[in-house]
Amino acid sequence: MSMFQLAWGNVKSSFKHYISLVLSLSFTILIFLNFQNLVYSEAFAVMGEHNKSYSDMLVQTVSAVLGVFMVFFTGYATNVFLNRRKKEIGIYVFMGLTNQKIGKLYMIEMAMVGIVTVAVGIGFGILTTKLFQMIVLSMSEITVDIGFHVHIKPVLITAAFYLAVYLFFACGGYISIVRSSVLKLVSASRQNEYVRQPIVILMLKAAAGIGILAAGYWLAVKKGGQEVLENALLAVILVIIGIYFLFGGFLPMIFQGLARNKAFLYRNERNLWVNQLVFRMKKNYRSYAMVCILMLCSVTALAASLALRGRYENIVHFRNTYTYQLLSSRSDLDQDARRLIEQENELAYGTSISLLMIQDQEEDGAAQREQPDKQFVLLSWTQVKQLAKEAGLAFELDQLQDTEIIEAEHLYLLSLITEKSGFSVRILGKDYRQAAAVNEPYLGYLQESMSLYIVNEAEYDRLRPLGQELYAYNYKIKDADNYKASIKALDQLVSSAEDEYTARIVTGADDVGKDVAWIKVLYSLGVFMFMVFIMAGGSILFMKLYNDAFEDQERYAVLQKLGCSYPTLKHAIGRELLAAYALPFAVMAVSSYFSVHALENMMYVSLAGVRLVSLGVIFLFFLFCYWISVRIYLINTNIRRM
Repeated sequence: MSMFQLAWGNVKSSFKHYISLVLSLSFTILIFLNFQNLVYSEAFAVMGEHNKSYSDMLVQTVSAVLGVFMVFFTGYATNVFLNRRKKEIGIYVFMGLTNQKIGKLYMIEMAMVGIVTVAVGIGFGILTTKLFQMIVLSMSEITVDIGFHVHIKPVLITAAFYLAVYLFFACGGYISIVRSSVLKLVSASRQNEYVRQPIVILMLKAAAGIGILAAGYWLAVKKGGQEVLENALLAVILVIIGIYFLFGGFLPMIFQGLARNKAFLYRNERNLWVNQLVFRMKKNYRSYAMVCILMLCSVTALAASLALRGRYENIVHFRNTYTYQLLSSRSDLDQDARRLIEQENELAYGTSISLLMIQDQEEDGAAQREQPDKQFVLLSWTQVKQLAKEAGLAFELDQLQDTEIIEAEHLYLLSLITEKSGFSVRILGKDYRQAAAVNEPYLGYLQESMSLYIVNEAEYDRLRPLGQELYAYNYKIKDADNYKASIKALDQLVSSAEDEYTARIVTGADDVGKDVAWIKVLYSLGVFMFMVFIMAGGSILFMKLYNDAFEDQERYAVLQKLGCSYPTLKHAIGRELLAAYALPFAVMAVSSYFSVHALENMMYVSLAGVRLVSLGVIFLFFLFCYWISVRIYLINTNIRRM
């Protein structure tokens, strides 16, 4: 019998061992192929060159993240599979085969599995290409005719990338087999990932894990200035390290303590699964930590995408506060502008307000906040309050002292400055304490192009002689679709105005939000990343438990011979697998509060509902995986009803 025939026979006889590997890796190939195909399609061309370039960059970034995950997941899956097969492969030593020939047999088997995996992944990826694009474009609200087009380049890139990664880890397995002893090959399937450690070591790891996690949580929610980005990056690193220490030290210490508590252990037949759970925690803690981190990434990805989608809608609403805006040095254009607009449209509301332009030439060495252009635009608190009343906008700003200001800022996609009060701003030699910041669209689109500060009426009057006063006229019509009807008349008013400066700043309905339409694509990609991370985490746990079941066949066979009933063993397995799914979920649920809260600070939006929904989705998915795992575990351990 040739090596190829022997390898093919092994693949056929051990197909149930291979199926979890093939399905999990095929899923990663399917997703990666669809993202690559999206890049080479013309789906985003209708958004314009600017948005298409941003969208392509986002898809490539997500593809890079998926590529990193594919490398990691492929290495993990092949390593788990190799440890499962080593014992069986080691038997060939007693048949007279050398380690080199055993390694060659392993490589042939892995090549067969790799080819099948690529074929399945790319095949289903091609079949789902149109569906994938339809979902992405529908979620992004992009209208375009989609044909069934599969580009050869994404297929080649996906196949080449996966096969290169797969070959690398397969060669690693070959080297491991060649360098392994007979005893190591035979006992490999029972070797722990975690060497038994004294309780003192576990206590130190537990303390380190709790301390590092607490530091990461604190940095995640800490408010501040430009250091917020550094804090966020450091928080990510600390939380990842803390989770690994938690699963590698704290949780094993807890379960070892429970196993030593005889009153707890021997009640309700807990000894059948608590000791086994202690072994699993020592053996699989890296897997549990990895799943927890993936789930945390999924919740954060969904929260970020929904927050950005909401911010996009708010930006569009912000810019649509007014349909027309005029900026002029004349204070008597309001009636003329209203009359021209009302010839073609009915006004919903109109407002006017004065703006004081301050050009500060003074050196600002003492200021705590840098102002590169030294130009400030001041608004009167009293006038802003009146404008908000006329436009129906919220106004909850406390009356200001002579040394206080409020910044009227525009909506940022993401603000790295989460502390908006307490620092000073120096204007014409006087230090003002910023009492707050507000992003209510009092001046609509005009608010995006200026650094606006609100001062009290007395301070505004004091500074009036030191700056240039302009007037903003803002109008909103009831029929936004008819906005073009009044543009020509307003432009004639602007051109005929005999003053130093008059301009029509913006027309609210002119492609509002088009420059940030790529955010809608980011939203859809975030939802897909949410699903991918969930599937990945569930696949890792399912695959690990699927293979662990084969190791427990002898143990459960002995327990059945000793008289343990089927319901008792099923109950023990259910409790053991429940812990495998519940522990990563519980740690993730706690950690997600801090990651989502950090996003809330940077995006000024409530995401508590999003977090609860995402936790609910993950809970239901894990519940389904748990239900399947229990039934497959019973089958793979050969537990039967007597």
